[in-house]
Amino acid sequence: MAGERALAKYVIISPVKDEGEYIETTIKSVVSQTVTPSRWIIVDDGSRDGTADIIRKYSKKIPWIDLLKIERGAERRIGVAEVNAFIHGYSSLATIDHEFVVKLDGDLDLPVDYFERLFAEFRRDDTLGIASGIFFEKQSKAWTLSSIPDYHAAGASKVMRVECYRQIGGFIQEPGWDTVDEIRARALGWKTRHFKDLIFYHLKPEGSASGYDRRGRMCGAIDYRSGTGLLFFLLKAIQRMIFGEPKVVVGFWMSVGFFEALLLRKPKLVTAEEQRLYRKLLNTRITARVRTLGSVLRRRVLALN
Repeated sequence: MAGERALAKYVIISPVKDEGEYIETTIKSVVSQTVTPSRWIIVDDGSRDGTADIIRKYSKKIPWIDLLKIERGAERRIGVAEVNAFIHGYSSLATIDHEFVVKLDGDLDLPVDYFERLFAEFRRDDTLGIASGIFFEKQSKAWTLSSIPDYHAAGASKVMRVECYRQIGGFIQEPGWDTVDEIRARALGWKTRHFKDLIFYHLKPEGSASGYDRRGRMCGAIDYRSGTGLLFFLLKAIQRMIFGEPKVVVGFWMSVGFFEALLLRKPKLVTAEEQRLYRKLLNTRITARVRTLGSVLRRRVLALN
């Protein structure tokens, strides 16, 4: 195992803003990892709380943690400021040798062997380009396991093979960057996925900082611009209205964003070929759900007979 750990050269970039309540938990969970990163750049994107002070306290004690500050106002453009901060931080690591690059949020609690186990999966499969674990998130005062497609890696803790990251041209500086990266990677023959037995905790509910209306509207526009078909989107929006938190609200604002982008003919973020491949992938999810529903109905009919 020691030999495997020595081969795992990785860097972490964490764009953060006003994470004073959570950042120390995240730092402690990274410091405790069984595989230590070569460098961790925490990009403080204009925090107004004590986030920078907490990071600075640890960076003075731990040589591979660096604080990089971006001075800006309290407002920032959701979906773009985060990736811009990541790119800014990653550009400072040009001389650091690494095989993997990690985009890590500042409100997570990771198991101590999180990265060790992920890197073991990358070593087992040379075609694995982007991966993560899966997370618990607090909803309605209860911890709930997130539900994401098999091919999706959680944007809060995304591990990328550097070769894959460079081939896709890095992250686009547009909302939807963490969807387009996977579409492009899969179009180039890379695998993207998460591992259901590798669980971490997302301490702050997604969308709570920016508002569910703004977040939902943005996500709907991303669905359109990344090539999601109308049928799949409508099914997704209905599902979010029924089961999302808060109910109705997220699905409604997603629909507003999608149809606004459709009517304004906002430019797509993917090529025609990438869109075709993505829609095919999404359609397999519809087919799988229909088959599952059919099996359940057949079992219930047989049980009645």
